[in-house]
Amino acid sequence: MRLLIVGILRGELITAAKIARERGASVAQVDGVEAALSHLRQGKGADLLMVDVQIDIRALCEGLAAEHMTAPIVACGVSNDKRAAVMAIDAGAKEYIPLPPDPELIAAVLEAVSRTETSIIFRDESMARVIQLAKQIAGSDASVLVTGESGVGKEVMARFLHEKSKRASKPFVSVNCAAIPDNLLESELFGHEKGAFTGAIARRIGKFEEADGGTLLLDEISEMEVRLQAKLLRAIQERVIDRVGGQRPVPIDIRIIATSNRNLLEHVKAGHFREDLLYRLNVVNLKIPALRERPADIIELAGHFAKKYAQMNGLPNRVISHDAKRLLLSNPWRGNVRELENTIHRAVLLSMGSEIAPEAILTPEGESLAQTTSDATARKAAELAEAATRALVGRTMADVERELILDTLDHCLGNRTHAAKILGISIRTLRNKLNEYSADGLAVPDPGTARVAMA
Repeated sequence: MRLLIVGILRGELITAAKIARERGASVAQVDGVEAALSHLRQGKGADLLMVDVQIDIRALCEGLAAEHMTAPIVACGVSNDKRAAVMAIDAGAKEYIPLPPDPELIAAVLEAVSRTETSIIFRDESMARVIQLAKQIAGSDASVLVTGESGVGKEVMARFLHEKSKRASKPFVSVNCAAIPDNLLESELFGHEKGAFTGAIARRIGKFEEADGGTLLLDEISEMEVRLQAKLLRAIQERVIDRVGGQRPVPIDIRIIATSNRNLLEHVKAGHFREDLLYRLNVVNLKIPALRERPADIIELAGHFAKKYAQMNGLPNRVISHDAKRLLLSNPWRGNVRELENTIHRAVLLSMGSEIAPEAILTPEGESLAQTTSDATARKAAELAEAATRALVGRTMADVERELILDTLDHCLGNRTHAAKILGISIRTLRNKLNEYSADGLAVPDPGTARVAMA
């Protein structure tokens, strides 16, 4: 846990720093906005900024955003000044801590910030196989590609690998390649020297150097442009990087984990992703199944989230009712674990009784999940019916009848009596039709057999 205190270290902030150190945090201190930005540019990093309210918090937030640096801010002020608290949070702070600090409050904030979801909740056998493979390779330095739909927990898996590795005590640094414009991503990853381009007012240490000794997560790497992929490939192969505008290479020691919700092989075929880079990254592929493909995890995760958000909001723990569980299992969860977590968070806040009932399980718009699930099922049925109908258009009645008869006979494993009963025709009519088909050279199943599809 890396804590950066921004402000003059008078008595109250000295006490806060002492409490933080006692809780195991690494504490650094700077005096103002520019000093804080300079500290972060140098790659020293921070998991939390504790900022004196006398500092211009809005300017600090804008500076962080301009340079694509992220870290939660907790404002600190002498006495419990509600106006100062409101202004600080309005400026971009996540929390406000009155000074002199309460040790338990400082400890709670540090714990909330430093807590990472490295324990993966699962029960389904398909997920168990992925976890077992992850445990086997976590201790190595091999590059790992984590794939799966959006919301399945790819970053959680990456953090799990880091925490189980020999690099666990070193930084875990994440970069979302889809969230940063192409012309800025190179500087974000590799850093730049002062004057390297317009706006480069100072040297900036990139994420590769910030993660030195630890793990670098390249989230949604499929969105990285091909030109930059070449530079990334060299960094992985040579274990050195070149800052933008730099004169000499900088050695690095990191483990690379990449994620993607796309099929990278298809991306390679389309010319959007380098094949040699894919092979470098994909030493081990951890493919996380969609939540709908691991139904045993739905209730397990829902129970975990219910306890988590009850504790977080100071509410009583409520069990999920039997009817609510049935509703959760019937939902397709297109947003995967992320959607389930948000749904349960809402349910915890809206529940009134001794358990979480179906009435509390709503969509973000406040609609009943039961209704939306029913509507989705109806839409799917209508789509399938329309597709089946369209498949018949342009065909003759004789063709449709022949296919229906042969498919039904195939379904009945050649049993003429059963097939005739299902079709609603006499056994004699069925036999006459089958004789016609045989005369035309078509394969007709014998009793007790089924047709074999021919290539």
